[in-house]
Amino acid sequence: MPSVVIDYLPACAEHYRNEYAVVAIDVIRATTTATTALSLGRDVYPVQTTDEAFVLASKLDRPLLMGEQGGNVPYGFDLTNSPVQAMALTAIPSGDFTDISRPIILLSSSGTRLLMNSVGSGTEAVYISCARNFSAMAKYLIGLHDKVAILGAGTRGEFRREDQMGCAWLAEKLVAAGYEMETNRTRDLISRWSGATLDDARGGRSADYLQRSGQMHDLEFVLHHYDDLDIVPQLVNGKLTVVAGNVVV
Repeated sequence: MPSVVIDYLPACAEHYRNEYAVVAIDVIRATTTATTALSLGRDVYPVQTTDEAFVLASKLDRPLLMGEQGGNVPYGFDLTNSPVQAMALTAIPSGDFTDISRPIILLSSSGTRLLMNSVGSGTEAVYISCARNFSAMAKYLIGLHDKVAILGAGTRGEFRREDQMGCAWLAEKLVAAGYEMETNRTRDLISRWSGATLDDARGGRSADYLQRSGQMHDLEFVLHHYDDLDIVPQLVNGKLTVVAGNVVV
């Protein structure tokens, strides 16, 4: 019988490098930023460190460096880790920034670390999901992978509310299709967040941080974009690639 498990934090990824397809989720904000950029036709390259970002930047044509470390934009980066900024690059004329042929190198405190930590010789595949595309992701996974690990990025050792929700919603769809729940945590999270809405994330610590740091635009973007994309992003040779669904170009 196929099975699904929910876990969290970048370090946990090493437990699922054999036999599993891994789905990384960082709703606020890395996988939402990446999924948004991909939906608009951008190429996205996730990295774990600023050093990796600058080395990769030297090999790409006019890349945009987007990201944060500890909530701060690293020196030499163009933009923070922001789905609103990813959208605005295309939606609002911004000179050379509007050119969708310019790839994005994305760095975040936990989301991109989780994503890259999930890569292993035995990993079946590595995907990203968020509140915008979890139904499309579930539809793609069902029948393709027998063992699925849905991993939340977490922040400062905590499994943040919005990531619990994103993981639970995706897992719930797999369970409805016949996947067995591997752990009590998986069962508990699905039960806790079944029927919840994105607005329930407002009381979480990530939402509080965005409010206190003057980034309400990103919070409202996340909360008002629910299951509205049909794309399935997969990490292939260090680059996020849309393997199913339609992009807007």
